[in-house]
Amino acid sequence: MNLKSINRNQIVLFVVALMLITAGYLNYSMQATEVSGNAISENEVAAIGDAKLVSSNNLIANEINSNVITKETSAEVKNEDNDDYFASSRLGRNTMYSQMIESYQNLLENNNVGEEQKTIATQEITNINNIQNSIMICENLIKTKGIEDVVIFVNDKSISVIVKAEKLENDTIAQIQNIIAREMDAEIENIHISNK
Repeated sequence: MNLKSINRNQIVLFVVALMLITAGYLNYSMQATEVSGNAISENEVAAIGDAKLVSSNNLIANEINSNVITKETSAEVKNEDNDDYFASSRLGRNTMYSQMIESYQNLLENNNVGEEQKTIATQEITNINNIQNSIMICENLIKTKGIEDVVIFVNDKSISVIVKAEKLENDTIAQIQNIIAREMDAEIENIHISNK
């Protein structure tokens, strides 16, 4: 061994020891429990400054494990964001339909509204309920085809389908189109499918 490698090893050990001391101090100072001044024994105080010899292989393995955990965590966050998207989109859509039905119900209960308008309001309530039932049936049928989650939006004749999938295969798209066309009496060219 030459002098340069000894100095380098000593520097690495000093840095590791300093990191351990700092980590120990931070861990101790961040504890939520209150500690009186006499609660620490002399052995614990003496152990705070003790350093352990750490192999560089262990440091590299810990760094690799840390990177793997970080990637898994970011994938979980991405999945949670997707789950939030589908849940919040479904909630927003259902809230919109509920508000529309409530508006039409208010028209029906208003004595100043004519019979023709009440008939239209009744038809609109029926249409909204039919659309909601069709959407629920379609979403459930699409999930039976191996799709993890799906949300459907209807805007007049245009139907948008967003599925939770990394990639959409042609046969999956065809199955979704068949379900939507059959259950919602829609034309294939009006069905727009995308993935998220």
